[in-house]
Amino acid sequence: MVYITGDMHGEEQRLNEKALRKLKEGDTLIVCGDFGFVWNDSPKEKKLLAYLGSRKYTVAFLDGTHENYDLLNACRMTVWNGGRVHRVSGNLFHLMRGQIFTIEGQTYFTFGGGESPDRDMRTEHVSWWREEMPAPEEMSEGAENIDEAQCKVDYILTHEPPSLVKSSMLLRHGEADRTNKLNGYLEQLNRSCAFKHWFFGSMHEDRRVTPVHTAVFRDVIAVADVNA
Repeated sequence: MVYITGDMHGEEQRLNEKALRKLKEGDTLIVCGDFGFVWNDSPKEKKLLAYLGSRKYTVAFLDGTHENYDLLNACRMTVWNGGRVHRVSGNLFHLMRGQIFTIEGQTYFTFGGGESPDRDMRTEHVSWWREEMPAPEEMSEGAENIDEAQCKVDYILTHEPPSLVKSSMLLRHGEADRTNKLNGYLEQLNRSCAFKHWFFGSMHEDRRVTPVHTAVFRDVIAVADVNA
């Protein structure tokens, strides 16, 4: 079974929640960005990552805005279920941008990244990394992979939502629009690609925004139940 959840921000208590204790051998948990456990390379963190990599189920995560990209990019790159990943530890993987993975017979397109609204208050290579925003090469690779898949996948997993979805959520909360080029890129994907469902994590909300777009934060959603 494949399960989807949202931003963890390195909060250890999230790992002990009841919803995760039901996961069994062969299951896959995917975090839609801001995993946050690859952050400071401390002995405590290394021990925790080794623990996560030794679980009976696979933990895989997209990158978000609160990741240490120096540490992520230092991890060994390999191929897992048809797409490029960083193997962090054992069964713990970072799902790279623009990849298509086949898990339990279903295809998943992944595209992490985002833009920190408070980046001016952060320190580069300490609490902020330029790599949080995708490079043109990553966007091109994602577009090429989608094209090779004939613009059709089963599920799309991102940290940020498409621009129209994000704008509508911000409007609902009375907030100013703050979409960026990544949201625009995802909006083009939203319009051109056929898919069953799209999950994203950056908005810190648990809500089905449209019939095919779900914002996920603390919920742990079984993908098989979404279109049942």
